[in-house]
Amino acid sequence: MPTAPENLLIGAHTSAAGGAYKALLEGVSIGATTIQLFTANQRRWASSPIPQKDLDLWHKTLSETGLKKIMSHSSFLINLGSPDLEALVKSRKTMREEVERCLALKLTYLNFHPGAALSEDPQGCLDRIAESLLELEPLLVGRDLRLLLETTAGQGSCQGYRFEQIAYIISKVEKKIPIGVCIDTCHIFVAGYDIRNANAYNATLNEFDKVIGLKHLYAFHVNDSLKGLGTRVDRHAPLGEGLIGMDAFRFMMTDPRTRDLPMYLETPGGTEQWKKEIPLLRSFASQNV
Repeated sequence: MPTAPENLLIGAHTSAAGGAYKALLEGVSIGATTIQLFTANQRRWASSPIPQKDLDLWHKTLSETGLKKIMSHSSFLINLGSPDLEALVKSRKTMREEVERCLALKLTYLNFHPGAALSEDPQGCLDRIAESLLELEPLLVGRDLRLLLETTAGQGSCQGYRFEQIAYIISKVEKKIPIGVCIDTCHIFVAGYDIRNANAYNATLNEFDKVIGLKHLYAFHVNDSLKGLGTRVDRHAPLGEGLIGMDAFRFMMTDPRTRDLPMYLETPGGTEQWKKEIPLLRSFASQNV
């Protein structure tokens, strides 16, 4: 039996300003059943462990709200494939700290952008990303946290915009660490994967399954796109107001391969927009119950 629409895990990236627990409360205020958050300032290298009193408040609030499968988004500064040694060392240290905070908060997923090649050959970047991830193995053994490679738009030298790149990284690490994929709908569209109608979306999912494997798909970032197919420019739009269009999101919420996966909105407009988009996605899901 399909999951009832009201029980599907649909939420958004909410604000942890004033304490991580505030992200949970914002989630409840918009009708979410899951959320994504930053566990530290995503624009700064320096961070500190979460104080125990804040952890206690987080776990209390999490229990009271009933939100599930909470996901952290890693710092935008991290580049696990950087060819610059100083930047690589800082990135690996910051990623370890991200993992440690996620473990303390008992989160389900840590979503991250794979990395950018900068001036180097992309293959060297992919290998370095895998090496960086393998350094996290001691932290993750026996733990429930899963790292999710986010599909990227492919701006500049960013890797992870082709399914083959994601598959390569997974092949190098999957026997050592818990790994998976978060599809960003805007990103895959501007990376060249058409999802504008049911036939196109179905073909893209089939391609994902062939190259990566749907068993590795754990979550979605749900966004429309201001830019066109294959432009490799990352600009999110509210659902149905971009160049992807609403048919894609109807399909996503009715196809059994994707319907029950956690969905995290990152559309512009903030809480007032999400208060409209969360029930909209649920209404699409109700069409095949």
